[in-house]
Amino acid sequence: MADSLKTRVGRVIAGGVHALIDHIENQAPEAFMEQSLREADAVIDDVRHELGLVSANRHLAQQHHARLNEQHDRLVDQVEEAFAMGREELARAAVARQLDIEAQIPVLEMTLAEQARQESELQGYVAALLAKKREMSEALSEYRRSRAAASATVQPGGGTAGSATEQRMDAVTGAFDRMYERQTGLAGATRTTSLRQAAQLKELDDLVRDNKIAERMARLKAGKA
Repeated sequence: MADSLKTRVGRVIAGGVHALIDHIENQAPEAFMEQSLREADAVIDDVRHELGLVSANRHLAQQHHARLNEQHDRLVDQVEEAFAMGREELARAAVARQLDIEAQIPVLEMTLAEQARQESELQGYVAALLAKKREMSEALSEYRRSRAAASATVQPGGGTAGSATEQRMDAVTGAFDRMYERQTGLAGATRTTSLRQAAQLKELDDLVRDNKIAERMARLKAGKA
């Protein structure tokens, strides 16, 4: 993985909640927290993209490795057949090809090992980033709850906190929709579809995480049995 991407991953992992707390006194702490989450999302997307490339390259290298081994095995039989027919020149050509393959295979195996290491590293980065994002999301939710609790009082002029909050939410939603459309050119309906897809991906991530937790718990229980 490129050093620049590693640096970005490290910044997200090392930041998060502590950085959010440090900026609570800013004029726009919620905006800062939302920006931090967007940065985490961007880094996760980039790491997943690189993970996809590494996985694809490893798959191609595995296929090439398998083809070379199959060809080497066929050449063994072909050498014997060439000698049986008295065609020493053909046997020589087959042996030469075997030597070429034998020179390539160790290098290819080292490449496969490195790609497997990179794949494992990137998978670890994705897991760590998703965990950090959950932590940051929880911090943002807690901040919003604390703000809502602080404003949950009777409003001047007879208004209630609920109605005032609804008005603020409507205003924020409208502003968000306008900014989203201006920045992306996508209307609200398209955004809804994108958000639904994002929610489904998050559900998948949560399911994978729950399965890992269940597997770990099962191993721990088995060890104590």
